[in-house]
Amino acid sequence: MGWLTKILKGSSYKGHSHRKYGHDRTWDKPRDSVEEDVEFAKALSLSELDQKGKSVIEDESESEDDEQFAKVESDSDEQPTRFQSDDDEKSAKVQSDDDEKPAKFQNEEDEQSAKVQLEEDEQLARALQESLNMGSPPRYDNGSIFQPFPFFMPAGYSRICAGCKLEIGHGRYLSCMGAVWHPECFRCRACNLPITDYEYSMSGNHPYHKSCYKEQHHPRCDVCKNFIPTNSAGLIEYRAHPFWLQKYCPSHERDRTPRCCSCERMEPRDTRYLLLDDGRKLCLECLDSAIMDTHECQPLYLEIQDFYEGLNMKVKQQVPMLLVERQALNEAMEGEKNGHHHMPETRGLCLSEEQTVTTILRRPKIGAGYRMIDMVTEPHRLIRRCEVTAILVLYGLPRLLTGSILAHEMMHAWLRLNGYPNLSPEVEEGICQVLAHMWLDAEMYSTSSSDVASSSTSSSSSSSSSASSKKGKRSDFEKKLGDFFKHQIESDSSTAYGEGFRIGNKAVLKYDLRRTLDHIRLTGSFPV
Repeated sequence: MGWLTKILKGSSYKGHSHRKYGHDRTWDKPRDSVEEDVEFAKALSLSELDQKGKSVIEDESESEDDEQFAKVESDSDEQPTRFQSDDDEKSAKVQSDDDEKPAKFQNEEDEQSAKVQLEEDEQLARALQESLNMGSPPRYDNGSIFQPFPFFMPAGYSRICAGCKLEIGHGRYLSCMGAVWHPECFRCRACNLPITDYEYSMSGNHPYHKSCYKEQHHPRCDVCKNFIPTNSAGLIEYRAHPFWLQKYCPSHERDRTPRCCSCERMEPRDTRYLLLDDGRKLCLECLDSAIMDTHECQPLYLEIQDFYEGLNMKVKQQVPMLLVERQALNEAMEGEKNGHHHMPETRGLCLSEEQTVTTILRRPKIGAGYRMIDMVTEPHRLIRRCEVTAILVLYGLPRLLTGSILAHEMMHAWLRLNGYPNLSPEVEEGICQVLAHMWLDAEMYSTSSSDVASSSTSSSSSSSSSASSKKGKRSDFEKKLGDFFKHQIESDSSTAYGEGFRIGNKAVLKYDLRRTLDHIRLTGSFPV
């Protein structure tokens, strides 16, 4: 069984250091497979057998030399007794034959025993190979995170364990990561249990169970909560929201996983979003500050009017504001002859035509299955008394998003009522987005909207009220939501809304809002 110890000592894997332990415990070169280890063991066994045979022959040779020496010595020393009786010679011959037979039988028994031992070694080698149930161990590149688990080896010399820092006596030890360890000291960084698996993982020069490494380092999908699968190339591929950094499997873009109509985050499998009457879904965080009916939105509408007045841009006409469902907004948009609409979904509209629009009178309730129920609506006839007949806003959106939509549509109304006709989509939508962004800035970084308005003109500061005091203290999520709505405006990829905003905002920062508006009135374009 000595060759089995050599297999366990001599077998190694690519990537492990090769050390010398003295005499026959030298790792000259790692063998590539268990088959080579078995062949190596057989060769060692045969070599031992040859050594045994050689020893027997040498013993016999020495015996013959001794006999010759004894014979010569006998001839010289015992000349007087040279002649002996025939009976004595016969007796000596018989005794010599009797001595040679046990030696011959002993040699045959040794050969038979060696043959049986060789057969047992071969059978054990086959059993070892079958128990592994594999061919060569898996190969790993130097940069792989999964490296082979080292075999146990008998300790030949005193060594210091890299784990407990104590001396390793006679017994089994592990040689890996450029050090030696007691088997019970080679532990997983995550669970602190000994690593006894065939393979282990490395991260930050620390060992891990493969399962523990996957649990800590393999990304999970924020939607289905499963490990994100690898693609055909063996790489982990996932999607991530550019602002919220929500990670999810690419398949969720095709399986109709719903998104919040406000923050755009996908609905996790373990969370329920609220289903609105028009088919949109709203997450519970956005629901906390959502505005659900026209009456509830009136204080916010007054805040937007105060914001414009603080910028010395008061809208003198009384423009009705209505909260509507998606279907009503789309129908009103189809009846509008002019205007530019943000696709894929329009959430606000400044009307200039006479229409009948269905508005929401009473906030709906949350019913079974997280559905909105008991919504009360009524048709509202819009009469054209000026260039603007009404401002429509989609219901069910958070306060900050609803306010930014109102600020955008209010700028459309101001432009039409103050003689800015026939502007290009880039200029009109761009400057409207600039005002929406300014209102969000005022809400996010100032104590009230009146503070920002008074910074533009001191004459109007006394007339501005702190109506924003009704909004209460914002949660951390609502602050994050405000940053997201600003990010949406800043990163919009459309020509009219996105590029128009970036050019318009640059002009306002350079020349201020009033001079930029004067230039637009004269030239129909932004100053450069």
